[in-house]
Amino acid sequence: MTLPHANLTELERKLLNDFQHDFPLTPTPYADMAKQLGVSEAEVLAALAHLKAAGAVSRVGAVVRPNTIGASTLAAMSVPAGDLERVAALVNGYPEVNHNYEREHALNLWFVAAAPDGARLQHVLDEIAERSGYEVLSFPLVEDYHIDLGFDLRWR
Repeated sequence: MTLPHANLTELERKLLNDFQHDFPLTPTPYADMAKQLGVSEAEVLAALAHLKAAGAVSRVGAVVRPNTIGASTLAAMSVPAGDLERVAALVNGYPEVNHNYEREHALNLWFVAAAPDGARLQHVLDEIAERSGYEVLSFPLVEDYHIDLGFDLRWR
């Protein structure tokens, strides 16, 4: 189900735009967001659930500097076009995988994986390779750069 921006409620628009930064880091973040927005916590949770079901939000959570908590890597695979959908679904089935995407390159399936430790991360990568039948290349972080992924969403 797709959700054109014209069909977003005012609450959904504020949730998508206003909390990309300064998400409340408290024991009750959704209640705090609700108070800030003048609605109930139940309304915030329902709106986020609707956005997730519509595919407008994949997850709500903190972004932590790579390898400060656990282990992570950028991984890539070379998958024939006819098998790409199957392998992407397999990769997405791992809770350790944050997201994956296709690129126009010999290495055409890329994903970020994170795990509690290096051993678990390697196990996941090895298992994906074994189950998919394709090699998984790991590109661990060598030097980090701060990239602000927040975008000021402008509604028409």
